Formats: sequence, structure tokens, C-alpha cells
Amino acid sequence: MKINYTGQAAFTPMQQKKLDAKYAKLAKLLDRGGERKARVILTAQRHLQRAEITVKYYDHDLVGLSSDSDTFTAVFNAIEKLEKQILKHRDKWRDTKRTGDAKAALLKEPAAAKKVEAAKPAAKAKAAPKVDGKAAAAKRVYKVNRKSQNKPMTVEEAMLEIQADSNYMVYRDADSDRVHVLVKRNDGHFDLIES
Repeated sequence: MKINYTGQAAFTPMQQKKLDAKYAKLAKLLDRGGERKARVILTAQRHLQRAEITVKYYDHDLVGLSSDSDTFTAVFNAIEKLEKQILKHRDKWRDTKRTGDAKAALLKEPAAAKKVEAAKPAAKAKAAPKVDGKAAAAKRVYKVNRKSQNKPMTVEEAMLEIQADSNYMVYRDADSDRVHVLVKRNDGHFDLIES
């Protein structure tokens, strides 16, 4: 990692060693696609030292800003802020850009799911019970629109909301602000499951 300083920086050898260790950690996070450049701008306004570190990370310019009465502390805090931004962007990129092959195959079509299961080791395949194709196709997961009921409810309101065709109601309790499940029993009474 190449570091360019703009402004006056007078660090002791011990402080420079700590900063070099922090820069090495940043380089480890950043230097996967080649060597990166960091630009450190130091400014002083009366008794306040300001540090601004700019690094280009993929298509983003990440900036760590910090100010303190000591130049070393300002630079150190700016590096820590920059490190948090890099970790955040890296995790965000990983979560949105990467999907496992097995997960993608299951989402596309059932025939591809059978191919993925066939690719698993024989020991795991023997342990799993065999299910015929019709039964596996009959089991489905339905997503419930959670935005349809935004407001919390009381137990009485949930009892009124249970429809004739469903035997349960999942709702957020108005008093405790926790998720509860109200289950309608066969004898007409209700069971309340609190989280």
C-alpha cells in the first residue's frame, strides 16, 4: 500500500510503528486486486489537528475523517473509521454478489436440485430418507407479506382477526412489542405462545 502524506506530520518512531501496523492491516483488506494508494491530508486549525484519509476501493472513494488535539490520535482514529467502512463494503458486496451453487440451483428448478443432491457424498445421501418426486413437489414454502400488518395488536384484537380458514395468528404484541402466536384449539379455546 502506497501512502502519500499532504501536510506536516512529525511522528515518533513508536507512533510510526503503530501507524505502519494499521496501514498493513488496511493493505491486507484492500490489496487483493493490486496495490492500492492511500492519500493522507493533515491540516491544523488553531489547536485542532484534522486527518483525512482517502482510499479508492473498487468504484468507491472511501474517506476516513477524524480530528483531535494530537496529530497521531487523529490519524489513528481516521484509519479505524476507514477500516470499518472497508469491512462494511466488503461484507455488503459479498452478501449481494455471491450465491452458492446449491442455493442457486434450488431456486431455479427442481431438476437441478436433484443433480445437486446427486453430487453430494454417498455417506450423506444414504443417511437421508428417500422421498418420491410427487411428495417433494407438494411441499412448498409460502412467504407471508409482513408489511400488511404493521401495527402491534392486543390479544383480543388477534382473536377477532383469526379467520375461519386459519387456526393460528402471528402478531406483534402491543404491550411487550414481541412476536406472539395465537393458536385456535379444536374445543374453541385459544393457546397463546409468547416469544
